[in-house]
Amino acid sequence: MEKRYVDRRGVVLTVLATGLMILIAIFAMLPFAFMFLSSLKPGQEMLRNGLSLTFEPGISSFSNYAALNTYRDGIYWCWYRSSAVIMIMQTAVGLFFGSLVGYGLAMYDFKGKNLIFTIVLIVMMMPFEILILPLYRMLIRAKLTDSYFGVIMPYLVPPFMVFFFRQYVTGLPKELLEAGRIDGCTDYGVFFKIMVPIMIPAFGAMTILSCMNSWNNLLWPLIVLSTNEKFTIPIGMGTTITPYGNAFDVLMPGAVMAVVPIVVIYLFAQKTFIAGLTSGSVKG
Repeated sequence: MEKRYVDRRGVVLTVLATGLMILIAIFAMLPFAFMFLSSLKPGQEMLRNGLSLTFEPGISSFSNYAALNTYRDGIYWCWYRSSAVIMIMQTAVGLFFGSLVGYGLAMYDFKGKNLIFTIVLIVMMMPFEILILPLYRMLIRAKLTDSYFGVIMPYLVPPFMVFFFRQYVTGLPKELLEAGRIDGCTDYGVFFKIMVPIMIPAFGAMTILSCMNSWNNLLWPLIVLSTNEKFTIPIGMGTTITPYGNAFDVLMPGAVMAVVPIVVIYLFAQKTFIAGLTSGSVKG
């Protein structure tokens, strides 16, 4: 009897937890549903009735998505390309240097190691807004304003990536480093041939987070970039709302299209993303 009671209690808790997760998922998806359904309607309709979950066949169509190609001579796709280029560059460079530094702090013993890690933690705790002025002065002196490299420069060695990779590698046995040296590998050979395949879950997790941060970043690109064609999507979409008129016909479908890359990246890397976050939290 006691075993049956425990089994029933487990089933009830599972059902309640599943129902709660479904409700949370529905609430999380509501903004996307509002956005998608509104993107199918004329901009005047949204101004008149606001956002709604009603689908009206008489006025709903995909013509707004076609308008993205003609809006200001296709400027939307220039914003899209700029966001994609910055995201790819920032993620690739950040993963490379962040993993190297994190790996070095975890695997090697050297003078000043704890000081460097402390500095990484301090930088993580500092609001980015405090660093904007000195960073911008550096860009002016280096003549990197209004450039893609100027946007990604503060993220060349992301402190959070250094911290995450350091915590992940700390849980790996140092015997792997010694075994690689015995086999004749250099330190870089050990990292790229032995450690990188083991660190795939960490790379997957950091790839998704870095892509999201880069794709949604508004403040720093807004300060650095000044050419309309180089604007990223968050900046460009902001220019569709002006005191002289709001281009809701472009704003809503543009917002829907902006979600697509992150969703695709997550679908391809969700397993490594979950494994990386779980391993990083346990092994740290």
